[in-house]
Amino acid sequence: MSQILANRMITVFTPSFADENNTNAQNLTVKEVVARMDPSRFRVIMFGEGAADPRISARTNTTILRWEKRGNTARILWHMFRNVPDVYFFPRGGPLDAAFLSARAKLHWNSALVTYVVSGGLNGDNSRFLRRAIREGDVVAGNSCHMSEAARRLGGRNVQTVYDGIDRRYYYSQQRCEDDGERPRVLFAGSFRPYKRADLVVREAVQHPQWEFRLAGIGEEHSACQQLAQNLKCSNVVFLGHLNAAQLGEEMRRARIFFFPSEIEGHPQVLGQAAACGLVCIARRSYEPDYVVDGTTGLLASSDEELSDALSRLIRNPHLTAEMSSAAIRHAEKFDWDDITEQWQQLLELSVTIHNRAHHNRAQKRDTRIA
Repeated sequence: MSQILANRMITVFTPSFADENNTNAQNLTVKEVVARMDPSRFRVIMFGEGAADPRISARTNTTILRWEKRGNTARILWHMFRNVPDVYFFPRGGPLDAAFLSARAKLHWNSALVTYVVSGGLNGDNSRFLRRAIREGDVVAGNSCHMSEAARRLGGRNVQTVYDGIDRRYYYSQQRCEDDGERPRVLFAGSFRPYKRADLVVREAVQHPQWEFRLAGIGEEHSACQQLAQNLKCSNVVFLGHLNAAQLGEEMRRARIFFFPSEIEGHPQVLGQAAACGLVCIARRSYEPDYVVDGTTGLLASSDEELSDALSRLIRNPHLTAEMSSAAIRHAEKFDWDDITEQWQQLLELSVTIHNRAHHNRAQKRDTRIA
């Protein structure tokens, strides 16, 4: 890094919300990083609708732009036009992100782009924008090795892997009393969308009536899953609704197995949170979650049948479940937010160096053509 860069503050703009009650996974990631970023090295600009996370409110060199009911793209783009940020961090694919990329290209803004690839939906509705953000990113990061490799295949440059950390305020293990009078629990947590396959959790409950199956979350499939449980006469299924982080952490510490049959994911943070609480995780192999070490901290499956077999295996073998629980707690220690934030700080500084060099070379070429 040049001495000039090392001695000046970098302005980072992120289209993310500072709101304390915003539990969107991407916003949670940014809030944890911003709350820990060195305010003497980084000035941060982000959005706000309600009360901000107190850690961000207390952070110096932080600006929270109010998000209004309408007119946000034009207003915020004008703000950036007057104060071009050094880094645009973590575009999502909204109108503002698209407008920024166009302005950056047409107006030659000297602003580095850092793209974070966190979703497995690279063929979804937002895929065209995400692919562009990957190609044009000065630095691209995936939140798992699987996502990083996907970014490389799509033309990403300077690709790194940066995991999402685990918030230890809410997700931690504690000694469990095995004879607490409660039925052993299987937990699912996620949005009730078709691809999350919460229906499989209900169907598995029929096979294991001695266990209680608890489902946390809300969404379009919620009523259908409730009806399915009624039709199958599952008295051992409990729907918990939406839980905040503290409530979810408590549920995790009272369960033994985390059953997550979702078919489409990037690198779901909930698997890391569950591991930190000592839960053995069962998940799909297709997105290769680094939060789960197959056969050591949990089990990965390639089909509905393998998911069912994995659950039956753990339920039948409490000794194996206990061993994997201990291994999961140890494995989760590597996903520390302080270490991850330092990694992000280095990548943000690197992106500025890379972009400034490329911007200077492009300017020289333009001058040469004009001459």
